[in-house]
Amino acid sequence: MKEIPPATDFIREYINLDLKSGRYQSVHTRFPPEPNGYLHIGHCKAVLTNFGLAQSYGGKFNLRFDDTNPVKEDVEFVDGIIADLQWLGVDWEGRVFYASDYFERLYEFAEILIQNGKAYVDSLSSEEIREYRGTAGAKAKGETPPGKNSPYRERPVAENLDLFRRMRAGEFQEGEHVLRAKIDMAHPNLNMRDPVLYRVSKARHHRTGDKWLIYPMYDFAHPLSDALEGITHSCCSLEFENHRPLYDWCIQNLPVFPSRQIEFARLNLTHTILSKRWLMQLVAEGKVSGWDDPRMPTLVGLKRRGYTPEAIHVFCQRIGIAKTNSRVEIQLLEHCLREDLNRRAPRAMAVLNPLKIVIEDYPEGKTEWLDAVNNPENPDAGSRQIPFSREILIERDDFLEDPPKKFFRLSPGREVRLRYGYLVTCRQVVKNSAGEVVELRCTHDPESRGGDAPDGRRVKATLHWVSLPHAVNLEARLYDHLFLPDDPSEAPEGKSWLDNINPSSIQVIAEAKGEPALGDSKAGDFFQFERLGYFIADPASRPGLVVFNRSVTLKDSYSKGQ
Repeated sequence: MKEIPPATDFIREYINLDLKSGRYQSVHTRFPPEPNGYLHIGHCKAVLTNFGLAQSYGGKFNLRFDDTNPVKEDVEFVDGIIADLQWLGVDWEGRVFYASDYFERLYEFAEILIQNGKAYVDSLSSEEIREYRGTAGAKAKGETPPGKNSPYRERPVAENLDLFRRMRAGEFQEGEHVLRAKIDMAHPNLNMRDPVLYRVSKARHHRTGDKWLIYPMYDFAHPLSDALEGITHSCCSLEFENHRPLYDWCIQNLPVFPSRQIEFARLNLTHTILSKRWLMQLVAEGKVSGWDDPRMPTLVGLKRRGYTPEAIHVFCQRIGIAKTNSRVEIQLLEHCLREDLNRRAPRAMAVLNPLKIVIEDYPEGKTEWLDAVNNPENPDAGSRQIPFSREILIERDDFLEDPPKKFFRLSPGREVRLRYGYLVTCRQVVKNSAGEVVELRCTHDPESRGGDAPDGRRVKATLHWVSLPHAVNLEARLYDHLFLPDDPSEAPEGKSWLDNINPSSIQVIAEAKGEPALGDSKAGDFFQFERLGYFIADPASRPGLVVFNRSVTLKDSYSKGQ
């Protein structure tokens, strides 16, 4: 192994101590997602932490699916998780495993525990098991009442083995028997009060079919799967801290590799739900269009929204690894995306709410091709040609007939600059019968091509625009946070978290216009629409209409706040 790198967080401090003491000779980590939904931004922190540790120490990284609950799992989610991680740039070098790979070994481990008097078959109902285990109880006194032993706890080893083998053979119904570890019913940690290790389930498994009629619980399968793979540091979120004593118990009471569990703070993000169960509810109840809805914090949703793997990597690096949970501002995630796209996104001009301008002193039928910079942050990006004509479109918000003092854009008698084009002055406002402005009549300075006047006079505003005869049809979908409060799980009395959904989280603009090159955009192409934000072409595009999702606005309140 290469030289031990200096520690930059508490996990690396633990790893360095383990390597220096000889507890482990190398580093081997893993990411164990459950295939019961799509990955979200919270999973990114977990997987990139484990993957990053393996990279830092020249070690190995495994992808392992925790497929121990066939009732909720689906091959769709397996395929989706693999695709998401590949998009994110995570490389497991062919080491993809499944907990179901180890079902036979896990069963053998369970029999060893039974033979050693450390596990028994319990015939209490699930309700009775909860009652016997006790509850958190008298919290005011800081006490946890001890549980009491099951009447089946002292079954002979031979009877336990017989019942467990008959459970596997399918002789019993779900809930009739379970296998429990024999630890301590008075333990202050409820997870150590004879936890269930196996339960009967007749559900068909997406990989093993109907072969298994009993399935291991997560707290049994997880540590032993780690051990079977030689995982040295099993890094997981803080919610598993209370499960670590059981993790260690399983490792210590079986002849397996001594894997170690380390917990770190999970990611909590403002205006965002990161509960897979609640995300599934949003999909099931039609609150969003699917797992890939651009408002969802799923990787498929973020990708469709226009987020890049590079931005997500930088975000996870900046939030770092902590021991205590906290809530990160979503503006930091947006800031990381702006930084990345500002460097890489080609520029384009589009008008979302068009207002027509006729330049009366510009020749009819004439088209000029103006040189436009593709990305001022990247000289190698070159330039493009955009058409200019007598009739153009500007944003309706860029004109006011009776402007306030600090409005510097177009108004009657005022001169402004057209980006890459000419200086124009509004001479006449045309209205319809309802008194609405439908057209502006302007003149231009023919000597100001490129935007600068020969006499050096200055204007205070530069407007983006598109040539009307050359414009292509666009649909723009503008997204905002899916939830209004910082913590969507908190709801007033009588309300639910679903009542926190932002009713204005999406705005569809069906009649936007763009410069001609945008008509050739393919799904996944991203741009900075000048003065409007960063946009990505959506798979919903169709012939004659390109659909663009706004990834993030240009305004960066996080950067200014810092």
